[in-house]
Order: sequence, then C-alpha cells, then structure tokens
Amino acid sequence: MKIAVHLVPTSAQNKIEILTDGSLKAWVTAPPINGAANEALIKLLADYYGVAKSRVRVRRGFKSRKKVIEII
Repeated sequence: MKIAVHLVPTSAQNKIEILTDGSLKAWVTAPPINGAANEALIKLLADYYGVAKSRVRVRRGFKSRKKVIEII
C-alpha cells in the first residue's frame, strides 16, 4: 500500500490526520536533521497501522516534506 504524506517536523506533538483526498498529514516532534524526522514518521505510521517498523518505507521524498510511504 502506498500513501502520500505531508510531514511537519519539529512539531509540539506526534499525530496523524487523514485529509479529504485520502492522503495523510503527520506531525512529529523530531527535527529534520540526519533523518530523525523520517525515523519518527516511520515509527508513528507503524504504530498507527499496527505493523512492524521494518514494513514501513519512505519511497520518495527523503529530504522533502511531501513523501510517498510504502507499507508492505
């Protein structure tokens, strides 16, 4: 399953919101330094979907706020 995600790093809290177009908006407390925000996003999505972190991958947008995430 592939999901479009808009990431907001360095937020006050970790949360996910489903947008009207079916994509997600995610807020994480981690800063966008050395991939910390991506790791926090992977953990947040793994908890949200109830899967292992190893099953969640960033397919596009490693250095962008707009990402494509794949859950296998």
